[in-house]
Amino acid sequence: MTQKIIDIHPHIISPDTGRYPYNPLGGVRSDWSAERPFPFEQYVTEMEAAGVAQAAMVQSATTYGYDNSYAADSVCRDPVRFVGVYTVDVAAPDAVATIDMWRGRGMAGLRLFGAGSTVQSDGRWMIAPETVPVWEHMAAIDMPVCIQTTSIGLPVVEEILGRFPGVRIILDHLGRPDLTDGAPYEKAAPLWALARFANLYLKVTPRTFDLSEKVPATPETFFPKLVAEYGAGRLAWGSNFPANDGTLKDLVDQGHRCFAALSEDDRAAIWAGTAEKLYPQLLQASKTERAIA
Repeated sequence: MTQKIIDIHPHIISPDTGRYPYNPLGGVRSDWSAERPFPFEQYVTEMEAAGVAQAAMVQSATTYGYDNSYAADSVCRDPVRFVGVYTVDVAAPDAVATIDMWRGRGMAGLRLFGAGSTVQSDGRWMIAPETVPVWEHMAAIDMPVCIQTTSIGLPVVEEILGRFPGVRIILDHLGRPDLTDGAPYEKAAPLWALARFANLYLKVTPRTFDLSEKVPATPETFFPKLVAEYGAGRLAWGSNFPANDGTLKDLVDQGHRCFAALSEDDRAAIWAGTAEKLYPQLLQASKTERAIA
């Protein structure tokens, strides 16, 4: 049986800078977005060649900042296959209303950009008093929140997990753990420590694959450890395309290699099952399309 694949971390860049002007967070555009500015149409071609069925399109905050217009316009063109994960200024007085506005334009998840690429922050702004209404709203509408950060932001992620247990948090790139010691990966202790929070999910991307393939780390030792600590039901794959080099099919093939030591059920969860839990709009859209067909 063909493995269903859902991509929860692709990015798209429009060639139309008049309609979709650049306004990156931090004022500096990411290198990859300038070097590999793939528009929506090219992503669709890539996903069809790679066997990817659906995707949660992630706003490129290092290109467009808080203006999610291009991602939203693209997602709304094909709501059966796409939902959006958008970036919002959660400290703004109208943040909750802004989120509800974007929900009407395909928003299924919120993304907060704390550290990585062009921005480096411990992320403490995410839990400033003025952000509390947003966190409460996320819990009320059951919308997951992706957090992009590195090790410097993990203490804040831990605080968010404890303070807002009703909000499902998705940690991009696993928070970029240190795997340089190889199995049993004691240097990744901060990642293992967060497994106690049931509301934490992990986004497995090619950045994770690359780390796991650098000796002494190996995919055969790391991914079974990851599943043992978190369970496959809290792990989901995202391509990080086109920020990572290679075609989308190349990135999918890398995932198949790295997941080879896992069971069929675990692979099914990581490739699609967990994504359908996090973004049930995708699952419902698939069911509706099958019913119509």
